[in-house]
Amino acid sequence: MTRNLQYVPYGYEPPVETHKGTMIYYDMFEQITAGELEIFAETGAALSFKKLVLYPLHEETVRRMWKQSVRSYYKRVDALGEWQREQALGAVVIESWEGKRKKYTPIEAAIRFLAEKYTPPLFLYMSPETANLCASYASFDEWIRNVRLLLSTEPLELHPKLAQYRNRWNSVEEAINRQSKVDKEHHEL
Repeated sequence: MTRNLQYVPYGYEPPVETHKGTMIYYDMFEQITAGELEIFAETGAALSFKKLVLYPLHEETVRRMWKQSVRSYYKRVDALGEWQREQALGAVVIESWEGKRKKYTPIEAAIRFLAEKYTPPLFLYMSPETANLCASYASFDEWIRNVRLLLSTEPLELHPKLAQYRNRWNSVEEAINRQSKVDKEHHEL
């Protein structure tokens, strides 16, 4: 085993990291607009995330979760790639793991994969409808402890499990307000 020695001047203190973790947009991206994607990117910038990940679901996963058909996976990924090229955002990545699997992927398997690949902490950005649907799964209790949810809007109807784990999710508006309060307090010190 080799040692990697680093020489630093006396009194050196490493810079404080201002960016944190990864925000993952977990969605089918069937009826998503460029405006919604821009809100996602702006939210990621406002909350100082290192990496923003677009995680499009495979059509088999969508068929099992929502019981509806969608455009093919690659057409949706191409549309996301076109948006990414137009915006020229380096921090936004399109995760194609479900496209390689080509089958149904349970959310707990997806979260396990994302936790291994991306910098923690993980934040799942999703619509309230998707959050309510995910909360209805038996595995919800297991994986909600490993991630935090960011909901695009405040949910009109709340699944009982989401209500039980209220401390593990925020709406985007709440998260940005909380971040601005923390930034104010940090600048006052």
